Amino acid sequence: MLTLKLLREQPEFVIERLAVKNFDATEIVAQILEHDKLRRQYQTELDSVLAQLRIKSKEIGQLMQSGQKEQAEAAKAEVASMKARSKEIETLMEESLEKQNSLLVLLPNLPAAIVPQGKSAEDNVVVRMGGEMPQMSQDALPHWEIASKYDLIDFDLGVKLTGAGFPVYKGKGARLQRALTQYFLDFNTKAGYLEIEPPIVVNEQSGFATGQLPDKEGQMYFVSQDKFYLIPTAEVPVTNIYRDSILAPSDFPVKMTAYTPCFRREAGSYGKDVRGLNRLHQFDKVEIVQLSLPEESERALEEMVQHVERLVSSLELPYRILRLCGGDMSFTSAITYDFEVYSAAQQRWLEVSSVSNFESYQANRLKLRYKDSEGKIHLAHTLNGSSLALPRIVAALLENNQTPDGIKLPKVLHDYMRCERID
Repeated sequence: MLTLKLLREQPEFVIERLAVKNFDATEIVAQILEHDKLRRQYQTELDSVLAQLRIKSKEIGQLMQSGQKEQAEAAKAEVASMKARSKEIETLMEESLEKQNSLLVLLPNLPAAIVPQGKSAEDNVVVRMGGEMPQMSQDALPHWEIASKYDLIDFDLGVKLTGAGFPVYKGKGARLQRALTQYFLDFNTKAGYLEIEPPIVVNEQSGFATGQLPDKEGQMYFVSQDKFYLIPTAEVPVTNIYRDSILAPSDFPVKMTAYTPCFRREAGSYGKDVRGLNRLHQFDKVEIVQLSLPEESERALEEMVQHVERLVSSLELPYRILRLCGGDMSFTSAITYDFEVYSAAQQRWLEVSSVSNFESYQANRLKLRYKDSEGKIHLAHTLNGSSLALPRIVAALLENNQTPDGIKLPKVLHDYMRCERID
């Protein structure tokens, strides 16, 4: 965990670990420690002034009792001066603390020891692969052409109504969205996750607590009149349910799942990688969140990875699991595993899920704690994962399962779709 205590005791270690994320923390760490030093100096001075103040206040009473009014008045003047100085010191302490805290939130979470070095997605490590690669004909269509052929998704209408990246799903396209959402939620609840239906707008405190703010502020849609943010993921409101909470060890693990639309500005995105469903400003996603005891979070992460793997596998899609390198990880994550499915017509891998352990980084911001058997308070750990993001799942299902007679659906969706193919 990245704490002020760790920064004081091992600043070089912090700088070294954050370098794995290609983040140069040298200057920020130095500034934090300088403000911390000043704050502690002010605290020492304040303690001294307050001690003198108590002595001098007693002295005034004694002087008054003995009739030494002149000396008593002089002592009162000294007390007044001390009180003024104590207020000045308190102001300086608050300013130093505010500056220190504003710098602390600029530091990302420390990556776990097993996180590989690297600068981009090309440096991620393939952990394992599964499923059969589809054999497609040369004239296989990309999903945006399939969507048009079967009147499933209207991208142009979305542009008319809102703008690029806001598609309109129609007919069996809309039904497929609903079927996938319901299947994912059922799959998660059967595994012990409590279904939550949270708000899709949150306040600034919620965005800060899970680490989207200030790091991802430019990527979030903002409702200026009410100072609300449209959520980029259900992780934000669901995890914040436990903000400012103190739990008992017996409360863990806390397992929650939620379906929400997600909104991301994706500023700067362009080119072939954003065509069709590859990258949207609004999309649907089902999320899983766990709150864990620190000693159990590593096991919880593996459990969540296996859970998502079973879900992807049930859709009969070829997939691979990647351990992200430091340069491709999020600001808040200590370790992340990405799931990608193969898009046959595009001949590329598409990310459909990220499963992450944040350890105590979010909990520290959330003030999410637990009380042990001895009454001591500790920070919990938080984890989350996509289970799953719909757009690229839909893209892969359409492309990989296209036939001359329509789109074959995986068996697990037949009852949800009330059909075996889209034609």
